[in-house]
Amino acid sequence: MATFDWHAERSNLSGITLLDRAPESEGIDLKAVRSYRQKQLRQKMLSYGIDAVILSDPVNIRYATGTRNMQVFSQRNAPSRYLLMTQHKSILFEFTGCLHLADGYETIDEVRLAKTASFVAAGPDIAAREKQWARDMANTITEFVGENAIVGLERLNAGVAIALQNFGLRIVDAQQPVEMARAIKSSEEMKCINASLRATEIAVSKLREAITPGMTENELWAVLHKSIIEQNGDYCETRLLSAGQRTNPWFQETASNVIHENELVALDTDVVGCHGYYSDFSRTFHVGPNKPTNQQRELYKTAYEQVHHNMAIIKPGLSFREYADKAWDIPAKFYENRYYLSAHGCGMTGEYPYLYHHGDFPDAGYDGIIEPGMTLCVESYIGEENGKEGVKLEQQILVTQTGIELLSQFPFEEQLLV
Repeated sequence: MATFDWHAERSNLSGITLLDRAPESEGIDLKAVRSYRQKQLRQKMLSYGIDAVILSDPVNIRYATGTRNMQVFSQRNAPSRYLLMTQHKSILFEFTGCLHLADGYETIDEVRLAKTASFVAAGPDIAAREKQWARDMANTITEFVGENAIVGLERLNAGVAIALQNFGLRIVDAQQPVEMARAIKSSEEMKCINASLRATEIAVSKLREAITPGMTENELWAVLHKSIIEQNGDYCETRLLSAGQRTNPWFQETASNVIHENELVALDTDVVGCHGYYSDFSRTFHVGPNKPTNQQRELYKTAYEQVHHNMAIIKPGLSFREYADKAWDIPAKFYENRYYLSAHGCGMTGEYPYLYHHGDFPDAGYDGIIEPGMTLCVESYIGEENGKEGVKLEQQILVTQTGIELLSQFPFEEQLLV
């Protein structure tokens, strides 16, 4: 495999462009990835009758342009960085001091300084700041698409949305066109997803090897995170690693709990990895040194059965309702602690669609069609209510023209399946 000469090329690269040139990028046409994603979003805007979108979610900005900047910071400071996109124009409003970070991206027509419309930035002058922000944005949108534009808006403070509407714009929610655009992956996107998964599998392998009685969950989780960062991944979106009694119920965040002999250790990766793509698979390990108990093996084999049954029924053209009807029946003793979803979409993060269990469908479910190009994560959590331990398993798949392709390749634990 050819290697990338950092020293020879460093002078030709600047800003965030450098971060996308790494060994895991070899063989991937990142320009084609960006072009496809931007085209997808514009097509969905057109089909939903939206003239412009203002994106503030950093994941969606990255989807639409490929650019990134302080992703976690931007998630909680939405008005500090945002993207205006129409059918023919893409303007990135970048955080103070960061205008250079979009250098080299063909998806950006112009970079402007963001006017941070937040109370933290404006203090008691927030109302005036929001009004000026909205006036400037309305003028820009009108310049590009004309008056009375329909504008898809993401998460910004309420004052901004109200002010925009007062300047003659019709405000709608941007979630639907963005999610529907992201749902179908291109072949080049799949290369990014696989690169992210391979890096995450290396990290999970290191985590598995590091499991030692006496270490804390935090120490073990840090092994995963260190490897992800070393391989140019972004961050772990959650802290879902727990051991022993803290595996039941699920969703107990990694803590200073000490891992003991012969316990189960359960992990959900939730890694925003290489190229910003989500690596989302779950595994449960046995600490040893003794063999797993019958109860531990029952939990594991039950979760394994659920995941593989539900993967086997997924095919293009199947409706979400049909999937719920055909999905694996959760035994009564495990039902109360079931995972909240049967499966979900997965791209640059967890995304549309959500596929619900049969019992939850009447209240939470919605219909749709499983389509080729969707990447899905099939979930299982098995643990009795008030039980001692639980097992979390999950696989990531691609829906093809004829069925599915398994994406996550990390092995299961043979000693828990016998």
